[in-house]
Amino acid sequence: LYCNMILTEWIVFLSVTFIKLLLVPTYHSTDFEVHRNWLAITHSLPLDEWYIDETSQWTLDYPPFFAWFERLLASVAVYFDPKMLQLTNLNYASFETVLFQRCTVIFSDLVLFYAIRRYTYTWPIDKDFGSFMFESWSQRKMIAILIVTFFNAGLLLVDHIHFQYNGILIGLYLLSIASIRDGHPREAAFYYVVLLNMKHIFIYVAPLYFIYLLASYVFIETLGKPFWTWQEFTISYRTKQYKLRWTRLCALAAIVLTPCLISFGPFIAFGQIANVVRRMFPFGRGLTHAYWAPNVWALYNFADVVLTKFVFTHNASMSSQVTRGLVGEYLLTMRACRVK
Repeated sequence: LYCNMILTEWIVFLSVTFIKLLLVPTYHSTDFEVHRNWLAITHSLPLDEWYIDETSQWTLDYPPFFAWFERLLASVAVYFDPKMLQLTNLNYASFETVLFQRCTVIFSDLVLFYAIRRYTYTWPIDKDFGSFMFESWSQRKMIAILIVTFFNAGLLLVDHIHFQYNGILIGLYLLSIASIRDGHPREAAFYYVVLLNMKHIFIYVAPLYFIYLLASYVFIETLGKPFWTWQEFTISYRTKQYKLRWTRLCALAAIVLTPCLISFGPFIAFGQIANVVRRMFPFGRGLTHAYWAPNVWALYNFADVVLTKFVFTHNASMSSQVTRGLVGEYLLTMRACRVK
């Protein structure tokens, strides 16, 4: 049964990959040129110039691990079409360039495929209730989840048409979650830190990891007597004691800090850390682009409006616009906002 399971999983992978290959000649967005330019930057320039180059408006603004990922891809890209690696060759999109960049996304989806498989294998083997997709566990449910997730229409659209690398990022995130489910908190922390050094947008879940790892791994809970009533539970809860395991704290700190040191260390050595942080968090130009402003970003935009309209009224250039991104600028009124 296990061999049949493995065979079925790879059939799913190859089938979805074939569909992705059919999407190679389809439309691609400006993100395609963004990543082509990053290939050129990391291949053509020394490390200390990666985060200061402005040959193109699509400057490198991802954390260093993603920059190294682009550098690795560039070492292969030279065999497809060296012209794509020329800094001044803006908006270059030969067939070889398109084919190569599309294939890098497809290849990087191996991480997502492996992560989905590992996540489904963390489910407890319990067949006591439910049927098919509502079963607590079954091999056919695992295959169904693999198909639904790996063949996700949103990822196909964003990664394999629009052009991005979300598959590998979501894969790292799933690996971290699967490690938690498997009872390996240090491994979970490692995958998450690598993910954070690939794309810092995932920093919003950092508080969850911090609290969970401290509560479940660093601090050992010492309960009092067993409780049988609500009153006894309340007394026991209030008298809980926690023991700090310093060895675990140091091990976790080493796991978290080592990837960060490897990622940012060279830029610290070259005195470029300020430029890296400035690119990753571009407060000067506005953190939001055009219509990308859900949830917290909507509050950020609102605060930006209040400050520019009522606090920095002496500066006409600031009060006339809100988000100063490359994609567009918002002009807000009392009822709506539009892109200029």
